[in-house]
Amino acid sequence: MNTKKWVGLGLAVTMLSSVALVGCGDKEEKGGEKGGTTTEAQELNLYMTSEIPSLDPSLATDVIGFTVLGQTNEGLIRLDKDGVAVGGVAEKWNISPDGLTYTFTLRDGAKWSDDSNVTAQDFEYSFKRTLNPETASQYSFMMTWIKGGAEYNGGKGTADDVAVKSIDAKTLEIKLVNPIPFFLEQLAFPLFFPQKQAFVEQQGDKFGAEVDRALYNGPFALTEWVHEQSAVMKKNPKYWDAANVKLDTVNYQIVKDSSALENLYLAGQIDRFSLVRDQVDRYKDTAEYSTQADLSVGYLQFNQKKVKALNNAKIRRALTTTIDGDTWADIIYHNGSIGATGLVPPGTSNGEGGEFRKDNGDLIDRKNSAPKAKELLAEGLKEVGLDKMPTIKLLMDDGDTSKKSGEFIKEQWRTALGVDVEIENVPFKLRLQRSQQGDFDIVFSFWGADYNDPMTFLDMWITDGDFNESGYSNTKYDDLIKKAQAEPDPKKRMGYLYDAEKIIMEDMPIGPIVHRAVARVSRPYVKGWTPRTFGPDYDLKYTWIEGKN
Repeated sequence: MNTKKWVGLGLAVTMLSSVALVGCGDKEEKGGEKGGTTTEAQELNLYMTSEIPSLDPSLATDVIGFTVLGQTNEGLIRLDKDGVAVGGVAEKWNISPDGLTYTFTLRDGAKWSDDSNVTAQDFEYSFKRTLNPETASQYSFMMTWIKGGAEYNGGKGTADDVAVKSIDAKTLEIKLVNPIPFFLEQLAFPLFFPQKQAFVEQQGDKFGAEVDRALYNGPFALTEWVHEQSAVMKKNPKYWDAANVKLDTVNYQIVKDSSALENLYLAGQIDRFSLVRDQVDRYKDTAEYSTQADLSVGYLQFNQKKVKALNNAKIRRALTTTIDGDTWADIIYHNGSIGATGLVPPGTSNGEGGEFRKDNGDLIDRKNSAPKAKELLAEGLKEVGLDKMPTIKLLMDDGDTSKKSGEFIKEQWRTALGVDVEIENVPFKLRLQRSQQGDFDIVFSFWGADYNDPMTFLDMWITDGDFNESGYSNTKYDDLIKKAQAEPDPKKRMGYLYDAEKIIMEDMPIGPIVHRAVARVSRPYVKGWTPRTFGPDYDLKYTWIEGKN
């Protein structure tokens, strides 16, 4: 997903107080037992680094929107405190022996915030609305694994052909084209949340844009949303499991500056925040400090449709490899982030208990990068008929970390390659819009895992993919991704993905720079904090306040 945690993720990013991730700090408060019989005020103060772009499950594409949706709404499946798929709106389910047909039975107590029942039809409508080509959902590709989904989404089929069917109000059937080993976990992702048709159609293009333009069926409901400033969530009394939700209020401020966040934390106005640079050294020996790896990658996306020079793979490799990812990670974050050696980040599963990154090795060589990069640049310019690299623009977010990142890139390209770049810092929401529209020369983006599998990083780059904003196209790459999507054998499937990553790192339509980690501090009275390794940054259902007073 598009992230901006911390920074975004990236998920991310911690955009919302922080994204995703494989635990690597022994001081992290794990979500676990609910609070006891404490009478303390159950109020948590967090932050976002940017405005919420959208709370429309079909149109959201970023970690901020997904994280808020993950607290205010719920799908068929929810992940428990340990990340295991458990019943959300669905009370039980059955999977056919061939792994293609899923039948869900919805629980009786599932309600919308308007007190109406959540029904199987709400899921059928939601899935088909996302797949409807007129909706223009960038995330619709994640539903094309449903039988008939690709055809409908591509304008060659109808909604009736999509194999999502409400058998009755409490029974939903989903049929897949091929077995998907992580499908249950994926159903916890906000894209697969229900939508009430009458309400959505009544709101029109304003659906999900204001507090009263959305319905909620999750542990919390958004009650205030002052755009570009703040938001408030309250415990949702209509939620089927409200008895086990401890927090009553979650307050968010939008704060883009890391120094301002530290000041707010010290003043007691926020209860957690993610650390960067010198902040890490100030807090790393305290009991409030913890770290986590983040299943995300920060990368340059080269617009091959707009800039002639960027059509050349040698030039793209020169611009990528001349950037010292490890130095960047230390200077910009100093929190355990590392330079990228491939597209897929460390910690991503290989489907058999191991790690994809370890298996596929280092695919980006930054040793003695400056001399090699100069040679590649000169060769590439000659191939495209240019004497020198034109002045290019680099699109970045406008947070302080993003601004420092842009300055780092600019200086690396200037000193190592003699390439001049103009930095464009814009708000996160605008950066997403411009990326989608192809309105950039080079854009720096983060992508956080939507599920723990390398496919979440690799299927984006197929020809005409919804997030393939660089215009990349390689038929061999497309073929490997399609084979992996259809392959039931885990080893063969992973082999296709290994080969696909090698191809895209040779062509380098995107230039991976950093795999981010997260360092943070949290007040000791915040209990049961539950981070996620994919999808929303965290789950507040399991969090409570104890020992503050």
